[in-house]
Amino acid sequence: MSAKAFLLSHYSFSPPNIPRRNFNVHNSFYDTSGSGRGRGRGRGRFRYGERELLIKRNSSSWKLWADVKSKPFKIADDDSSSLLGKKDDGDNSVGLPQEFPKRWVIVILCFSAFLLCNMDRVNMSIAILPMASEYNWTPTTVGLIQSSFFWGYLLTQIAGGIWADTVGGKAVLGFGVIWWSVATVLTPIAAKLGLPFLFVVRAFMGIGEGVAMPAMNNILSKWVPVSERSRSLALVYSGMYLGSVTGLAFSPFLIHEFGWPSVFFSFGSLGTVWFAVWLSKAYSSPLDDPTLRPEEKKLILSSSVSKEPVKSIPWKLILSKPPVWALIVSHFCHNWGTFILLTWMPTYYHQVLKFNLTESGLFAVLPWLTMAVTANVGGWIADSLVRRGTSVTLVRKIMQTIGFLGPAFFLTQLSHVDSPAMAVLCMACSQGSDAFSQSGLYSNHQDIAPRYSGVLLGLSNTAGVLAGVFGTAATGYILQHGSWDDVFKVSVGLYLVGTVVWNAFSTGEKIID
Repeated sequence: MSAKAFLLSHYSFSPPNIPRRNFNVHNSFYDTSGSGRGRGRGRGRFRYGERELLIKRNSSSWKLWADVKSKPFKIADDDSSSLLGKKDDGDNSVGLPQEFPKRWVIVILCFSAFLLCNMDRVNMSIAILPMASEYNWTPTTVGLIQSSFFWGYLLTQIAGGIWADTVGGKAVLGFGVIWWSVATVLTPIAAKLGLPFLFVVRAFMGIGEGVAMPAMNNILSKWVPVSERSRSLALVYSGMYLGSVTGLAFSPFLIHEFGWPSVFFSFGSLGTVWFAVWLSKAYSSPLDDPTLRPEEKKLILSSSVSKEPVKSIPWKLILSKPPVWALIVSHFCHNWGTFILLTWMPTYYHQVLKFNLTESGLFAVLPWLTMAVTANVGGWIADSLVRRGTSVTLVRKIMQTIGFLGPAFFLTQLSHVDSPAMAVLCMACSQGSDAFSQSGLYSNHQDIAPRYSGVLLGLSNTAGVLAGVFGTAATGYILQHGSWDDVFKVSVGLYLVGTVVWNAFSTGEKIID
């Protein structure tokens, strides 16, 4: 009988059943007097080969203890596995549960940051209505207030990328969230002080949100393997879509119950909670995390970027690569259509489809919800294709082609539909197919220049923000002199240009080390 079998079969037993063979009993004593505190208690030492065991009795049960002075006894790996409930054939699927991957903790924290990002951004679009009434602002003033956000947002796109690539994504994203959260809380105070103060606070908010995307891109390029890149980015960007849904849904309720300042106070305060969790859980790189399990670190680092920190940005090299310009041009073409639809959609519903304002706001939420779903579906499809051996270049081209031609097709159908329900469906499908871009151009920065992904996203997103600013203004001019069909034709034309440029010059291979 092995020592392990003896332990398992005699852990609790009565003295008469103790096998005496091969045992040397010494220094044993039993209290059998039947009286006193020692009644029914006892202990004894037994030697089994070279191992010494101690037997104790407690009133009615006996327990076996290993003598601490005995020689160390090593149980075979297969025996210990059976003690833990694992199979002897090495199958680890049964037994202790696996720890949740730390890289996905980072992804979820980035997702929640982007959720807060759009919650704090869209609340102004609802709160501006009672604010304009209270302070007697003209439409021109309202437009300046809304656009002041982009003054700061444009300023920190490239700067945020440089900062993230040189000092790390953790510090930059943490700074961004706490900065824009404080600016959100200060918005009602600034509005009461006067318009110049409000312009500055809104621009400050844009500064904070401007660093978010480059910082996120930098940190995920170090934490997420290539085979999980598409779905991780899709999940993070879907946080923006769900943030818009949450902000549009809760802002009217808070304004009605507690007044418009409550929107800014409540939404802004959530950023401090996120910041506390971020400081304790996040690291810029898996190399910096002392709690990361060795097997997960090995998995991440097997496809990670260079361990050397970025000390300078090779601007000439970056700007000399055609795939970089494909990213910039495609980002501009993509955001022109996206910003127009998301900015002017309630107006289209109200003017063309004759929805009232409440219905316009309700239906404006549908594209955001559709994008949140299809972005994650596209991410899973893209990563599945990569795992099955499809080249990253082909996957990125397929996903972005859907992200361009899908919206183009559904926008051309708007002039042929004759019911509001079909028009809403076309809008939702247009934006739903647009979300496949998260697995296309939005994932490509980490593919072609992982070490400089923050700077690269800052470059392309600057073009994207400019498209939003110019496209939104141009739409107003087109509607004044033309029709909605003309607005959609411009967007479709740019989608087609983006498709050609992307398929001609983009790549999924690393071109900048």
